[in-house]
Amino acid sequence: MPVSGCTKSHPHDDAPDTAESFERLARLPDGPERRALRDELVRLWLPMAERIAVRFRGRGESLEDLYQVAALGLVKAVDHYDPCRGRAFEAYAVPTVTGEIKRHFRDHMWTLHVPRRVQDLRNRVRSAVRELAQTTSGRAPTVAEIAAHTQLSEAEVRAGMEALECFSALSLDAEVTGTDGYALGDSLGEPDPGFDLVVDRAAVTPCLQALPERERTILYLRFFGGMTQSRIAQQLGISQMHVSRLLSGCFDRLREELLAESG
Repeated sequence: MPVSGCTKSHPHDDAPDTAESFERLARLPDGPERRALRDELVRLWLPMAERIAVRFRGRGESLEDLYQVAALGLVKAVDHYDPCRGRAFEAYAVPTVTGEIKRHFRDHMWTLHVPRRVQDLRNRVRSAVRELAQTTSGRAPTVAEIAAHTQLSEAEVRAGMEALECFSALSLDAEVTGTDGYALGDSLGEPDPGFDLVVDRAAVTPCLQALPERERTILYLRFFGGMTQSRIAQQLGISQMHVSRLLSGCFDRLREELLAESG
């Protein structure tokens, strides 16, 4: 049995008159006939769902993906619509499809994770800004004005305004405003390898202080004075081989003491 065609006036020009078809769908048991009728109803109402999706373009999601989300919302509307409640399908489907798209943005399109409560504040603040912009003579509404309009606290309004900046992120290659080609990534710090030495130096200090004075002198001249073993030997009046043995002995002693402390 074919689905009824367009015979009544609707807010949407291409909205089909499917009241009888939904009543029949509600009576049919699960099976091929019911699934075929369901699919046909989805097809007939798809133009309306896509028109709703178009309203959300330009917000960081492709129109094709928005169409898919809207179609998913339409399928849910068809599956859950109850004609016995006396409400027209269109009145039920429009908020269902719109809610599905908004949920998609809320759950999948935020660059930074934002708590649900803050996301709700963002939406209320954004709507208030649009409404107040019509009465503020071209200037941006103040936090106090938004708070009064939304019946939120000023702290909640500020949280919502901050969340507006979390919906998308800049590339690290983006140029910083007011600079001559200075990239955002250039302003980020990097780990300082010197910090890794702080703990090591603090751990080895007591061990170095326990060494005999000559060994401490040799270590200082070698690693802080930049002197070769031959020059150290000349300065101390000993052989280069002796300097080498003393250095090796210092290393072994320090290594053993540090390993013993860490164990």
